[in-house]
This record gives sequence, C-alpha cells and structure tokens, in this order.
Amino acid sequence: MTTAAARAGRINEDFTGAVPTAAVLIDGAGIPGAESICRHGVAWYATRLGGRLLGLLSLVPDRRLSALLAEAIEQVTDDHRKTCDVADPISPSATVAILRVAGGHVDHLVLGDSVLVLDRAGDTPLVVTDPREVAISRSYRSAIAATAAGSDEYHRLLRELRAHRNQPGGFWVAKDDPHAAEQAITGSCGAAELTGAVLLSNGASRIVGRFALADWPEVLTVLASSGPAEIIRRVRQAEARHAAATDDASIAYCTDLGVSRW
Repeated sequence: MTTAAARAGRINEDFTGAVPTAAVLIDGAGIPGAESICRHGVAWYATRLGGRLLGLLSLVPDRRLSALLAEAIEQVTDDHRKTCDVADPISPSATVAILRVAGGHVDHLVLGDSVLVLDRAGDTPLVVTDPREVAISRSYRSAIAATAAGSDEYHRLLRELRAHRNQPGGFWVAKDDPHAAEQAITGSCGAAELTGAVLLSNGASRIVGRFALADWPEVLTVLASSGPAEIIRRVRQAEARHAAATDDASIAYCTDLGVSRW
C-alpha cells in the first residue's frame, strides 16, 4: 500500500488498510466550510470509516459487503451525531473500495469514484467503477466553468449539483445514510481466476482517466515490476506538467489471492 497527500503540509484525507482476508480504501471528500458543520473533519471520517470496516470484515466475514458498509456508516455517523450536523449536505463523506477473499472467492465493492481493478489470468483486466457522480458532474461542468467563482450563481450551481448526492437518479457516497451502501457496485469471482487486484483512489486512478498515461494492463505491469509508489510518482509528474491541481493518491495492491492464508 502507498498513499501520498496532495501536497506537503496538507493532511491526507485518504485511508487504506488491510486485514488477513480483506483490503479497504477510503477516499474522503470535503467541501469548503465543512469545518463549521463537523468539528472532526474529512480525514477523521475517512479513517474512522476505514477502521470500522476492517473490524467488521474480520469479525463477520460471511456477511454481504454492502451490509458491512451500511453498518460501518451507521456506526461512524453515531460517533459524531451528537456533536456535528451529520445530515448537512457539506458534512464529510467518502468513496469506498473493498476487496475480500474467502472460501476460494474474491468479493468486491465500489461506492463512488474510487476504482478497483481485477487482474484476470489470461484475460483483460476487469475494471470496477461507479460512473454516476462523473456523469452527473459532467452535465454541470460547462455552466460552472462559465460562472465567476464565488458568485451567487456559482454557489447555486454547486448546491444543485450536491443535491443529487445520495438521491434516486443521482450518485451515492458514504456519508450519514447507511442505505447508500445498497447502491454500491458489487461482484464476486473465483480467486483462482485472478493473479492480483488493485484498489485506487481517484487521485491515483487519474493515471488512466484524466492523464491517459497508460491503460489498465500497463498499470498492472508497472505495479508488478515497480510497485504502487511508481504509479503515484508518474501521476505527480503529469500534474506538474499540466499545472493540474494535485489530489491525495492512494493504492492498495493485492497479489497471491489464492494462497492458503486467505
């Protein structure tokens, strides 16, 4: 696992961790002004959610991943319900990727714009994504770009975009409503079918998406030869070349999924 904050001196709002049978990656999402709503912050939410998920994955390994995520969301929401306005649209939220190996099968879950890639033996990689937020944000992109930042119209457009979050026909993230977990993208396959898997926050997956520096088979080749730090190094180089805003970047790279310890 490798993680890097967007820039020096800034707290990293990603979380990644593992237990013997599972890996979790959380990409925290914050909105300016959220500190007046939640005294804990986005990094606290991401870390607390990731920790609760790892505990549940260890204690109740036979439950559906979406059910475990729902319980973790509810537990973390309860942790700060009395001190923070958890239901406010700008309170902390996060995207989630989970990989679990048990009984010869690999289960996976993606909620929000994190990415999970399954390296299938003798076949093209299976890329698991949740495109709903990207699709909805795209419809607002030109209007927001044409509006003066900080203006009343600018803030109106952002409020309208955020109103699609955790709503039917919108996009879904981990926040205060455990029912969002049922909207996650899930699946399962035989562990023997896979040579590895990788979980990426959107700050790392931009090597393929935003910057098109490689396709997913190339990314898997680099991971196998040089590890996840090399992927993040290339992303940082591209950000500097294009004068693009940096983002927290995290990768969990999993191999040997079929060995007995799983």
